[in-house]
This record gives sequence, structure tokens and C-alpha cells, in this order.
Amino acid sequence: MSAKTMKAIFLKSYPEGLPTPELFEQREIDVRSIADGEVLLRTVWMSVDPYMRGRMNPEIKSYIPAFSLDGPLDGGAVSEVVESKNDAFAQGDYVVGFQGGWKEYSISNGGGFQKVDPQLAPLSAYLGVLGMPGMTAWAGLNEILKPKEGETLFVSGAAGAVGSLVCQLGKLKGCRVIASAGSPEKCEWLVKEGGADVTLNYKDYKNARELTKALAEAAPNGVDCYFENVGGMHLEAALNCIAFGGRIALCGMISQYNNTALEPGPSNMVNMIGRGVMAQGFIVSNYMHLAMQFATEVAPLLAAGKIKFRESVYEGLDKAPEAFLGLFKGDNFGKAVVRVGPDRL
Repeated sequence: MSAKTMKAIFLKSYPEGLPTPELFEQREIDVRSIADGEVLLRTVWMSVDPYMRGRMNPEIKSYIPAFSLDGPLDGGAVSEVVESKNDAFAQGDYVVGFQGGWKEYSISNGGGFQKVDPQLAPLSAYLGVLGMPGMTAWAGLNEILKPKEGETLFVSGAAGAVGSLVCQLGKLKGCRVIASAGSPEKCEWLVKEGGADVTLNYKDYKNARELTKALAEAAPNGVDCYFENVGGMHLEAALNCIAFGGRIALCGMISQYNNTALEPGPSNMVNMIGRGVMAQGFIVSNYMHLAMQFATEVAPLLAAGKIKFRESVYEGLDKAPEAFLGLFKGDNFGKAVVRVGPDRL
């Protein structure tokens, strides 16, 4: 395959507060020829994820480098190998990795990419329930919360890619699951298919006091396990209702990602002392050594129909900024993915 051009999405400047569509720009750039040991990958599906907002602030050191303004954005993608000079990959293979997003093609030496089977699950699932979000849900639940049968599990951001799997895995472990989401449609799905026993539409509550009251009614014996995706009044309400010996997995706090000023911390952290609460922050890369264990448990559940997932699908690379911004507006239901190209050329 000869060198060609491709479309790619660039960040024109770093945002202050909530990003806007004007910050993104689609450009056409050259694709060089591959060298020995490399593969040319055509992006089929790409992922947008909340962690990408942190990469848009170069002044804050994080576990992953900030996006550059000089090159295309990047992120998780499922890609097809269209040309290979690497013995480990053949033309027609599908791979998942973290360098292929936000552009039509990418070139790699194969490092950081894993082959995936399109017969096992839809290709987009490798960016969600069988990908990084799924691994995040599984690791936070099993390695930090370690729920026991009969305990109460509270999940914020429960209709998202991570939260929805936490709910279902928790239910399969015998937990009473309380799920918070932002619309009647999401709450209905969580009860019917998403493993929740009780749902709370957080938009019905004006403040942490009102959410606390609703959560206390839903969990009269307290919250044993809290999977934190949102922060803000959710964390305050959870700390008000946390049970003795409760555990908190701090996965994300999406309500704060676009703040231009520091948000006051919860005033009730003292509850953690007398109730013997454990809270632990984590990122999924801490647990990648357990990836095979995750796949061994979750893939059969998915194949058997015991795990359900939802996707918000955006068609075309030019929709990637819209898909990303939807993460912070509550527009997306389940995993947000962008179909960049057809499964096969």
C-alpha cells in the first residue's frame, strides 16, 4: 500500500473550563510508508473517554502525558491491519490499542496492541465492556471493594461504560445495587437490564442533602461499597450513608473535570474515621497484570447474555469532538464510540 493522506483531529488550544467545538480542528495530513517491523493500521472504531479531559491541561502532571498541539489527538481504537512488515501481524488482523484514535490511520511497531476476535463480540465492545472501561469496572470492584453477598453497592455514573458493568458484576455477586444516573430512560434500563435494584435520578435532587435522604431510604442499613465516578454531592451523600467498614473505590470525579476553580471538599470526611472506612483511588493500568483474569470472567458472561451493554454511536471521524463533549453533558448512554470506517474495506 503506497503512502497516502488521512484525516485527523487536532486540538487548536487547551481549554479553560468545559471544552467547546471550536477547540477542535480536522486536518488532512500525510501518511508515510511503513518501515520493517511496522504495521499500517486503519481505524475502524475509536473511543472517547473522560480521562482525555485531563490530557488537555499541560500544567497538571498526571499518569499520562498531555495532548500535544503539534500532532493529532490519540486514544483507544480498534483498527484493521492493512499493511504489515511485522511477523506478529497479518493483513486483515484486528487489533485494539491506545494510539489509534482521532485519526483514520496510524503506524505502529506493534507494541501496546492486542489482537481481537470479531467473532467473539462486536468490534466496538473491545473499547467498552471488553476493553479499558470494562477492566476498570472489574478491577475497582474486585480488587478494592471486594463485595460480599448481601452487601449494598452504590454506583454513581451508573449508566456509563464503567458504572453499568460495576452494577451488573455487583448484582452477580449477590449485592443489593443502588445506581445513580441522569435520566428516566437510563434509570429504567439499569433496573430492567443493568443489574440495579434501585435507581436514583440525580437530576431530581438539588443538593447533597436531598440526595442523602434518597440514598438513606434506598440503603436503610448503609452503603457497604461505593464505586465513585462522579464526585461532588454524590461523594458527600455516600459518606453520609456509608456503613461501618465501608469501602470506596475512587475511579473518577467527572463533575469536577471542567472546573476553573477548586471545588470545596466534602465537609463530612470525618465519617470515615469512626466508621472505619477505606477509600482508595486507582487507575486501570495498575491492574493490567490481571487482564487475562478479567477477560476469562467477563467474556463468557457477555457471550451468555448475562452481561448487557449500551453504546452511543457517532458516525464519522468528524463527530469525535461531539462525542467527547457529550461525556460532560450527560448526552451519552453507555460507552461513547465513533465509527471511523467500515469493518472491512
